Amino acid sequence: MLRDKRITVVVPAYNEAGRLPKVLERIPEFVDEVIVVDDGSSDGTYEAARKAAERDGRIEVIRLERNCGKGCAMREGVKVSTGDVVVFMDADGQHRPEEIIKLVEPVVSGEADLVLGARKVKEAGKRPIQRRLSNVITTRLIRLKLRRYVYDTQSGFRAFRREFLPEIEGDRYEVETEMLIKAAKRGARIKEVPVSMIYDPNREGRFGLRDVLRFLWALFRF
Repeated sequence: MLRDKRITVVVPAYNEAGRLPKVLERIPEFVDEVIVVDDGSSDGTYEAARKAAERDGRIEVIRLERNCGKGCAMREGVKVSTGDVVVFMDADGQHRPEEIIKLVEPVVSGEADLVLGARKVKEAGKRPIQRRLSNVITTRLIRLKLRRYVYDTQSGFRAFRREFLPEIEGDRYEVETEMLIKAAKRGARIKEVPVSMIYDPNREGRFGLRDVLRFLWALFRF
């Protein structure tokens, strides 16, 4: 616990057997509950998560029979979460578990209801131009929608006060947009804190045209 607040970390994971164990072993001690959701992986992610759970009693592992997307995995993790503060982070090692404290502190202190980790590319090169361009466009559209400035709208490293944790409807990468818009509409106090990002240029993400269309759907629906 941190200041008498129970902290949950939800980690959606898809084919991250190699990276996930190192992420889990670095989760700070003040975190009470870690929920790993294996999103239908085929590479041993579930087994790796189970081994980590045997070593660390805070870890609970959920296995989805088929790959249904990041948003779907996050939704399943939220269903069993019990924290007063719920943190979301990726399983691929791009986020530093040591920086969870940066996200949680403003929430437990009563300063914010949603804290976004504003990413800075610091290691292993820069993102491809198409990814940077898409991020700029989506971010500007969301700023127009919210009528407020948010630096990194697509960051998956974020913390919610339980009362402002919205119901997740989207199944895939549009989830970041959906949750931000819903929380803002509910009057959440939003704060951004700078966080590191470890970008691997040899490992491209799974973001494609369908995800762009899903983003637009989320933008106009919510």
